[in-house]
Amino acid sequence: MRSFTRRHALIGCGAACATLAACATTPPAPAAGRAVELAPGVYVVAGTGGAADEHNLGRIGNAGFIVGERGVIAIDTGTSYAHGQALLETIRGFTDQPVLVALITHTRPEFLFGGEAFRERGIPIRMHSRTARLMASRCEICLKTLRLTVGEEPMRGTTLYKPDQEFDGTHMLDLIGRPVQVLYFGHSSGPGDIAVLDQRSGVLFAGGLLDAHRIPDIQDSDLAGWRNALRDLQALRVATVVPGHGAASSPRLIATNERYLMQLEARIRTLVASGTSLLHVAEAGELPEFEDWDQYDTIHRRNASVAFLRVERELMLK
Repeated sequence: MRSFTRRHALIGCGAACATLAACATTPPAPAAGRAVELAPGVYVVAGTGGAADEHNLGRIGNAGFIVGERGVIAIDTGTSYAHGQALLETIRGFTDQPVLVALITHTRPEFLFGGEAFRERGIPIRMHSRTARLMASRCEICLKTLRLTVGEEPMRGTTLYKPDQEFDGTHMLDLIGRPVQVLYFGHSSGPGDIAVLDQRSGVLFAGGLLDAHRIPDIQDSDLAGWRNALRDLQALRVATVVPGHGAASSPRLIATNERYLMQLEARIRTLVASGTSLLHVAEAGELPEFEDWDQYDTIHRRNASVAFLRVERELMLK
């Protein structure tokens, strides 16, 4: 048991820093940092993908915004104070309406560390209470890691903050003159991960729940809860999906992500049952269907080890 606990600690430390699908089309992929209108008043600002480094300034994740008759809802705030400022300038280039709130979809550095740029302009940051707790518990370490990988200058002025607004469940935001639904499915890709649905257009900002042609990170997940959340998403009237990373897509992306999670778990259960050692699970856990996805060599290998330890623990506690 002592060896098992120590292995879990090492893995944790290493990782812690009826639908409209039939008529939907996949939008063209925008250039990184450029806003593209996916539907009237609904925009995505694309990230670069890949891993955060000094070349992409850590701006690897997607952000977005929804413009209504009375204001704007921003979705995620970017990687740094400078990135948050850039996102606000991008919004200003499309509308004079005020940004009334910024929603944080999940606890990844590339989605939340631009928050102070919004807060200093009086724009409240809103997130799930469980996201807020996770951010407070570990994001100082995440910020230090970003300063090392991206550089001090690009991260200048970036600070950890407390959210201005917290919530605990699914609800409607009636702030900007068009209905925007904040969706919470319980612990899924992360304990407080949410999706945001613009009901007028059917555009879904999926946050950590979905990635496009990129390996989903299971570190903070509950896999059973995640799969249930994806099935709930498939029941919604969704026209276009904006993933946390990668190009906006049709709702078929939901099934693609679910297939990865199911294959990962099935493969790892087979390895545990056959007596494979944790030392060999990264190689033995290969999933050829997904080997051309972004971050396969890093995130997938880590996912295999995390899933292996979870299955071992599950069997030990029976």
